[in-house]
This record gives sequence, C-alpha cells and structure tokens, in this order.
Amino acid sequence: MSKVLVLNATYEPISFVTLKRAVILLLKEKAEVIEALVERQLRAERSSLPYPVVIRLVSYVPVPRFFNLPLSRRSLLSRDNYTCQYCGTTEHPLTIDHVIPRSRGGKTEWTNVVAACVSCNRKKGNKMPADAHMIPRTKPAKPGYIAVVLLGQAKGNETWQRYIRT
Repeated sequence: MSKVLVLNATYEPISFVTLKRAVILLLKEKAEVIEALVERQLRAERSSLPYPVVIRLVSYVPVPRFFNLPLSRRSLLSRDNYTCQYCGTTEHPLTIDHVIPRSRGGKTEWTNVVAACVSCNRKKGNKMPADAHMIPRTKPAKPGYIAVVLLGQAKGNETWQRYIRT
C-alpha cells in the first residue's frame, strides 16, 4: 500500500502513514493535502479527493525534539545517507563497520559505527582508522531528530525529500 508523508502544522515531518490513514485524516478534516499526484484521483460514489503524497496536520502535535533512537541497520544507513563513509560510494551494497574494531574494545554504539561498502570494510579489516589510513568522512554521532529516520524511507522520492532535511 502507498505511503503518505505527514507534516506537523509547522511543516515539520512527523511520520509516514498508509494511504488509508491519510484519507481518514483528510475526511475528518484533521489534515490538508499539501502535495498530490495530479494524474490520479481517489473516487467514491459522490465525491473525489486528490491522491495525497504529502499531508499537513491542521493542529500542532507536540513531538519530542530529541529521543532515544535504537541502533539498527536501517537507521544507521539512513543517518549516513546510504553512503560509504570511507570512499563516498552509493553504488555498492553497504555494511556496518566499527570504527574502533570490536576486537580492540570498540562497542556497537552510534558513536563507533558507520556505513561502509564491502570493499572498504574488508580493506580496513581489524585495523584502527589511523593504521588503515581510513578516517570516516563524518564523525559518527547519535541522531537526535526524527527526520534522520524518515530520510531513509524518503530515499528516491523527490517530493518527500523537499520536506525532510536533517
């Protein structure tokens, strides 16, 4: 089923919902259509709606600014924008690399893991970044904003990416 991006009343991204949930929000007048597919319509017997891609809530919903996001492969790749943090490629399959290897005391936590392509991960191996001459392009940090999580789901959709910025 199709997904629809939900924005708060202040145009901040909140989440993605199913098309069905978006239509319910629109019919209850709790949201309004911001972006719709021009070539498609949702039709009923006596009414029609534009096919929503982005909707905005009419009233503001308080969202915690910072939250405890669990570390997962999806959220890590999203944080690193699906880019190898050593060579910068986006073409090859990505893995998770420990900047300080686990065998040398490194932990699996936000500040020690980055996305890496298979060849860079293999090249770095069990070495420290300075020894391998491979320093990550960005310093790994724990994300604190919801847009980081949504960014991965918006990959490939230009309409959604206009509203989701980290």
